[in-house]
Amino acid sequence: MTAHRRPTLAALAALLLAATAACQHQGSPRPPGRPAPSAPAKDARGFTLVASGDVLPHMSIIERAYQDAGGDGYDFRPMLAGVKPVVSGADLAICHMETVYGADGNYSGYPAFKSPPQVADGLAATGYDACSTASNHTLDDGAAGIHRTLDALDRAGVRHSGSARTAEEARSPTLMRAGGAQVAHLSYTYGTNGIPLPTGRPWAVNLIDRERILTDARTARQAGADVVVVSLHWGTEWQDAPDTQQLNLGEELTAAATGGRPDIDLILGTHAHVPQAYEKVNGTWIVYGMGDQIAGTMSNHSGATDPRGNQGTLARFTFAPPARAGARWAVTKAEFVPQWFDLGPGRVVDLNAAIASGAGADVTRVRDRIRDVVLSRGAAQDGLVMGR
Repeated sequence: MTAHRRPTLAALAALLLAATAACQHQGSPRPPGRPAPSAPAKDARGFTLVASGDVLPHMSIIERAYQDAGGDGYDFRPMLAGVKPVVSGADLAICHMETVYGADGNYSGYPAFKSPPQVADGLAATGYDACSTASNHTLDDGAAGIHRTLDALDRAGVRHSGSARTAEEARSPTLMRAGGAQVAHLSYTYGTNGIPLPTGRPWAVNLIDRERILTDARTARQAGADVVVVSLHWGTEWQDAPDTQQLNLGEELTAAATGGRPDIDLILGTHAHVPQAYEKVNGTWIVYGMGDQIAGTMSNHSGATDPRGNQGTLARFTFAPPARAGARWAVTKAEFVPQWFDLGPGRVVDLNAAIASGAGADVTRVRDRIRDVVLSRGAAQDGLVMGR
């Protein structure tokens, strides 16, 4: 993570001119109730899954949520309202909660984040069903931060994967119903910024380890998962292209199979702060990096304000049930929806919706840059499209 500053209005205009963006498609209405653990489904309904990148509340974001609440608490719903149609329209929606939560007004931004627990309420109101919680900031406030975060997500009805309050919780895969499928969500991070795991709690946050990930995926299958989704906090910050670790680990994880059936059905990447490519590897989709969904003004490793740090994508995959028992649930449609966090009003913007409403050439250039990065590894040839 690097330093972050609030820009002037002139700087905001310059940020837009330096950037790019994409498009919206609304899924079928979500059935009543939120996904929850259940027995394997006996019906043949498919489902749509939407996922998004890092929720990273810097102090400017926290201040905006305070203003949006009228000075009485914190309200993150207005920030996310622009993508609510896409998120709530999915059968299953997954976010990445990068930071832990503080308490009693003790909140902070970079470098050791403690966010208001009302973030969880904003995510739930937007339609998110679950969040990955394994990141390099998971231990910013030790075990207490993990407890507060998971407790708040529980109260909001948002499932979670990647950090844990107990050893039993760490061993149990997060299972959710979506359409006719039982979906497992697993989450891992490359590290914790050098902060050691809490004493006696080696299970507090999941660290990336190839064998561990595959073991957990197979355990989730044995627990009844029809589809296994893995969130990975990985990659090199500010690098548009996936790095060697992403490419090698992605190849290894997607090649793993048991009884002829892939162990993992989808990989969702976060951490790089910029949108990265989507790619189909060994028949399995990998999103190397979705970019940031919510973040303050971002400065890259050279210290320069970098507008890419407020750009991202929503990934949307449509899964269909297998033609025969024991076969794989297939992705029948793969889409991306470019988005941008507008620092001025503090709002997530669906770029295609903004363009359709008359946004100018600057916004179009932002969308087009995101599109070019997303498609840079040939995903269009495998059917990836910009959502409408």
